Amino acid sequence: MVTQSDNSCPAAIPQRRTGAICTECGSTALDRLYTSVLDRSTCEYCLLEARKRLIGLASDPYDVFVESLVAALDLREHETGLHSRRVAVHTLILARQFYTDADELREIYWGSLLHDIGKIGVPDSILLNAGRLSEGEWKIMRQHPEDGYRILEKIPFLGLACRIVLSHEERYDGSGYPSQLKGDEIPLPARLFAVIDTVDAMTFDRSYRKALPFDVARDEIVGKSGSQFDPRAVEAFLKVEDVMREMAELESLSPHGDTIRGDLP
Repeated sequence: MVTQSDNSCPAAIPQRRTGAICTECGSTALDRLYTSVLDRSTCEYCLLEARKRLIGLASDPYDVFVESLVAALDLREHETGLHSRRVAVHTLILARQFYTDADELREIYWGSLLHDIGKIGVPDSILLNAGRLSEGEWKIMRQHPEDGYRILEKIPFLGLACRIVLSHEERYDGSGYPSQLKGDEIPLPARLFAVIDTVDAMTFDRSYRKALPFDVARDEIVGKSGSQFDPRAVEAFLKVEDVMREMAELESLSPHGDTIRGDLP
């Protein structure tokens, strides 16, 4: 059921760390981001879980299955941090402004979490290439939404999730792929996901560049409202932009014990 409502999330207060430990799970991993919530040190994994619970989405037995599929892809792609979980939880926060049904929200979470599962079939020479891809390589890469759909389509509880996977690379103006869908032809959850995925990609380190400041990403989203992005999705993002800003400003400990700001170039 689609509605329009507001949602709030616990504030994360970025602080410099010299030896962080998560008070929730005990993690001291140097490849995790840490923050302070209500004077308690929390890693990004536990912060995302808290945000998910606040929306009212309790753990489900199928979560382990879905997250295992994502873990298999992460092993291949060598993804740093928790990109898939970040975009899934934050898409869920946007979706909560439109949806109230728990089953729909859970499928939106799963679809966002599994968005790139089709990349599991992309050769390493393309998937792990930090340089510019050739047209032939791009043709193979652009097959991943359809490949992901084919992987998941026979799983009965992933109907909406499959549609998100299939259409997550579509653009509001019809310039996306694989089917050049436009406007309301694109499922609303996929339109919401597109905003979140772009913000996350810009504000966290990638293999080809360092993270950009959050305000640069925000301006990109606003500037492409009505073209690349659905104006309703942009409006929903702006209502909760501080949630994304907080995550982008978390800090990662380097192997040398230094702190690295997530929003510095």
